[in-house]
Amino acid sequence: MHRRELSPAHGHSGPGWEQGRKRPPGNPGLSLWVGLGLTLVLVLPDSMGFWAPAGAHPLPAQSYPAKFSGAVPQLQGAFGWWNLSCPVCKGLFTAIDFGLKKEPNVERLGSMATSICKLLKIAPPHVCQSAVRLFEKDMVDVWTRSVLSPSEACGLLLGSTCGHWDVFSSWNISLPAVPKPPPKPPSPPLPGAPVSRILFLTDLHWDHDYLEGTDPNCVDPLCCRRGSGQPPTSKPGAGYWGEYSKCDLPLRTLESMLSGLGAAGPFDMVYWTGDIPAHDVWQQSRKDQLRALSTITDLVRKFLGPVPVYPAVGNHESTPVNSFPPPFIRGNQSSNWLYEAMAQTWKPWLPAEALHTLRTGGFYALSPRPGLRLISLNMNFCSRENFWLLINSTDPAGQLQWLVGELQAAEDRGDKVHIIGHIPPGHCLKSWSWNYYRIVSRYENTLAAQFFGHTHVDEFEIFYDEETLSRPLSVAFLAPSATTYIGLNPGYRVYQVDGSYPGSSHVVLDHETYILNLTQANAPGATPHWQRLYRARETYGLPNLLPAAWHNLVYRMRDDTQLFQTFWFLYHKGHPPTEPCGTPCRLTTLCAQLSARSNSPALCRHLVPNESLSEVQHWSPRPLFC
Repeated sequence: MHRRELSPAHGHSGPGWEQGRKRPPGNPGLSLWVGLGLTLVLVLPDSMGFWAPAGAHPLPAQSYPAKFSGAVPQLQGAFGWWNLSCPVCKGLFTAIDFGLKKEPNVERLGSMATSICKLLKIAPPHVCQSAVRLFEKDMVDVWTRSVLSPSEACGLLLGSTCGHWDVFSSWNISLPAVPKPPPKPPSPPLPGAPVSRILFLTDLHWDHDYLEGTDPNCVDPLCCRRGSGQPPTSKPGAGYWGEYSKCDLPLRTLESMLSGLGAAGPFDMVYWTGDIPAHDVWQQSRKDQLRALSTITDLVRKFLGPVPVYPAVGNHESTPVNSFPPPFIRGNQSSNWLYEAMAQTWKPWLPAEALHTLRTGGFYALSPRPGLRLISLNMNFCSRENFWLLINSTDPAGQLQWLVGELQAAEDRGDKVHIIGHIPPGHCLKSWSWNYYRIVSRYENTLAAQFFGHTHVDEFEIFYDEETLSRPLSVAFLAPSATTYIGLNPGYRVYQVDGSYPGSSHVVLDHETYILNLTQANAPGATPHWQRLYRARETYGLPNLLPAAWHNLVYRMRDDTQLFQTFWFLYHKGHPPTEPCGTPCRLTTLCAQLSARSNSPALCRHLVPNESLSEVQHWSPRPLFC
């Protein structure tokens, strides 16, 4: 969204405006500092939403208005905003805008943001200090380029009577005038037809500071590492191979995983959907991120040898975390440092055409075999946490329009398409998510499969026809993470796909999930043993892995609590939380499987027919710990 200039007619005259211009006694420039503080309150809880008890599991994320509704009373008490009126509020934020344009003093703004971070207990004090220092320059730049108009900021703080919160406004991509072909479900492969095995890796999160024996329940957002301290004498320390806590993985566990793939192979290719660095996002440098990129890429190449690997960009690859400026941001604040390093590191796997768009926007397309087109999307351009999208969230980098062109060309050739990416489409900003949903619906005959990660758990998202929202037409597979974060077993996924032959559908035929049971692996004298946790068709009694089968599974789990408990166990890679998942939890989880489009409660309307859409609106869970 481009910055909207305010005219004098927008209500900034009169006593409220004069009052809004005054600085509180003894606090010169307070309004300027509060501006960055509010921005960081908006951004940091998602960027650092992992500061949670060690036993925590993914919970529904709050929307931005919900975050502010909790934060505003504390801010009012701290800064004397109890009688903040609409005119005063608009005057205050107009002054913030003016002040930032005239004198964006990053150091003073950062100091104020640190104080607010500590006041609201967003993170431990030393983490607040480091995180603000890391974020402040980019955040000030984003604010000065756009962020909230005074009307939007005050609508967010005081309600719709004072303004309208619409920073992420609606937009639409253009579809070609070519009529959509009639839906044609894929034909099952003939007996004896080739089957391809695709290794799927996601969310490896290597922690180079992991240290056995340290406190897995430390006060920091990430534990089991140097600086975590020792656990209480009555509590065990971090295990050698990993820990069921808010901890990432040592390199030896990733080496064990990759060296022990033999039983799950051989593989025809590898899809790798990002999140390489650890969750210590408050202290990461570009050097740290590039070290993680090169180290883990070398490790993958070492153990997989000539098998082609096709990566996608995760939200943790950059620093600050989630910071992926669209291509119109140039210079040192751009993502060129990261995309160029990826292009150099992944050059042995990707052709020149793919490297070109990777360098431009972190996405690419290629043909891994005849009749199949692979598209790797940069899902950070749909992310709610990518604060650069506050400047302009309309199809960043033109990626969706480019995707339409790729899909139309594939349809014209008669090719099938696989899409890989990190953040699932149901977790995206509304306009991006709805446009993507529309694209999937248009090209349902061409799009054979979709693969994502990010949530760390084992789930899926179903797409339906836009006209009735009742005919399942595609499914996105969300594979579980390699990392244990938070409280999980390490794991990976293998997909069996209709193989390479003329007329292949290239659809997923089955999938298997493998884990390392940490309880067994960390036992004295034990060695790590990676084992198959389950096969999808066998475990769930599925006739195939087409969208209708997953749709039917959701409604079977609604009525069969034992079947759902099996899903819940596998959802957490064999290590579910101790608290039971009752009816509200079950419905919330099942609603998420139906929701490949964000902010769309109608997708869950049949789970409990007598529930109102307003009630369903609150079901869809969005994990924080990614």
